[in-house]
Amino acid sequence: MEIAIVTFDDFTDLDLFILWDLLNRVEVPGWRVRFLGEAASHTSSTGVEVKMHGALGEADGSDAVLFCSGRGSRLKARDEKFLSAFRLDESRQLIGAIDSGALLLGALGLLKGRRATTYPSAELKSLLEGMGAEVVWESFVREGNVATAAQCLAGQHLAGWVIETLAGAGQKEKALKSVAPLDTLSVEL
Repeated sequence: MEIAIVTFDDFTDLDLFILWDLLNRVEVPGWRVRFLGEAASHTSSTGVEVKMHGALGEADGSDAVLFCSGRGSRLKARDEKFLSAFRLDESRQLIGAIDSGALLLGALGLLKGRRATTYPSAELKSLLEGMGAEVVWESFVREGNVATAAQCLAGQHLAGWVIETLAGAGQKEKALKSVAPLDTLSVEL
């Protein structure tokens, strides 16, 4: 199973590394988690440089594609070159995003007419609604093979969904056993 985590400059460290850590706890032959980006490496909003394992176009052949978040997501949601690198297919792939990474799903047309969640801000809510999403303030929202997770710690739900769907409930339980449950998100804007 190929799992792609798509990132870009000005990403949020915690969101990327929570997904990376949890997804790499799976012990299934052929399970591989990779960072994909436009450049050989990308730098977080706090200055952490992360080497990429492959190019954006490799996401199309992955079993699951997860988009990272961060200030850079706002720019990438308007970057036609970046967006045109993807030919994702929700009928055969799990596709998800954490926090503001939902903007990339929206820009790719994957959230039209669907419920979605993101970091709880009026700006992100407005942007996603402009892309046709129905924004709800929940930790994790899944509709078919498309999912969104709000805030960093909700990454456990996104990773758990991928693990359970592709590797089974036992692998999910094992991977998440040391993570405290995060069941609700209460936000008022």
